[in-house]
Amino acid sequence: MKKLISVLTLTAITASLAACGSTGSGTADSSAETSTAVEAAEESAAGEEAEGGNEEAEAEEAAEEKAVYKIGICNYVDDASLNQIYENIEAQLNALAEEEGVTYEILYDNCQADPNVMNQIISNFADVEQVDLMVGIATPVAMAMQSATEDSGTPVVFSAVSDPVSVGLVDSLEEPGANITGTSDFLNTEAIMNLMLAADPDIAKVGLLYDVGQDASATPIADAKAFLEENGIEYVEQTGTTVDEVMLAADALVAAQVDAVFTPTDNTIMTAELSIYEKFAEAGIPHYTGADSFALNGAFLGFGVDYANIGVETANMINDILINGADPSVTGVLTFDNGIATINTETCEALGYDLEELKTQFEPYCTAIQEIQTAESF
Repeated sequence: MKKLISVLTLTAITASLAACGSTGSGTADSSAETSTAVEAAEESAAGEEAEGGNEEAEAEEAAEEKAVYKIGICNYVDDASLNQIYENIEAQLNALAEEEGVTYEILYDNCQADPNVMNQIISNFADVEQVDLMVGIATPVAMAMQSATEDSGTPVVFSAVSDPVSVGLVDSLEEPGANITGTSDFLNTEAIMNLMLAADPDIAKVGLLYDVGQDASATPIADAKAFLEENGIEYVEQTGTTVDEVMLAADALVAAQVDAVFTPTDNTIMTAELSIYEKFAEAGIPHYTGADSFALNGAFLGFGVDYANIGVETANMINDILINGADPSVTGVLTFDNGIATINTETCEALGYDLEELKTQFEPYCTAIQEIQTAESF
């Protein structure tokens, strides 16, 4: 705009010089015209600058007006399955925020299975941060959040709760009945038992390895016992609440000479898997488990849900509640049964199985078979 004013000014001066040979009256007219042109150019430039300033102000105002939702997420323990859920919740929420034109402020913490720390985290979400919604990853966290929000009514979305009805989180899967709903990694125990028998029809003794304090293990272990009893198969139970206790329990199962070991979606055993999988492999005992993350950490086979997908669907549910006003009390709990068997190929080889033969044996009992190798986390 400064260039434009300069050009106009130069033009006016040229016109003025050209008028020097004219009458006095002509000189006065030219000067007046020149002054008017310069003033018009200056007004135009000022107007455009003001318009540009208004646009910037409007953009800043729009950014300031973008809705911000604060979400408090507490993870129960640091393990491959639960970490995978959180990572996918975060990624999906960020993508949805972009689509919806809102901001999701995510506050994340991990209580590492410590009830006192868990309660402190939840109290901070409620009283200090005053979050708009809480997310509890795994049953113990979901139950603590439910208790903490009974009076406030703050929405709670849980994830990886295997049996939300039996632990009293919801009235039913279809209509939770309160300020809480979520996603469940309900385990099809019978399907795992069928895979076990498909690989070895002559199994006579099965080890059941779990943590008695894990609510997620209660129903699957009961189902496993019923299945084994019905099929005349002996079972041996061993439990543990810490990594050291789980290692001792694994040693006991090896000493009992079980033919296979079953573990449901138990976070305590998941945490200890890297410390026990070689014990079982060296003893020739396949470990059948309720999640693909166990297989990633060395177990022979993981069967069940895709935890990455659980994370995505949990985020979609959060978005629906915060943006669309969905009522948790009538928003049905999502369950998944993708029927995927994940085989750890290294452990499979150590056990002496033929992978291709196993795939043929497993095919009637699962929708897909995938291969994985041992790693510390996803």
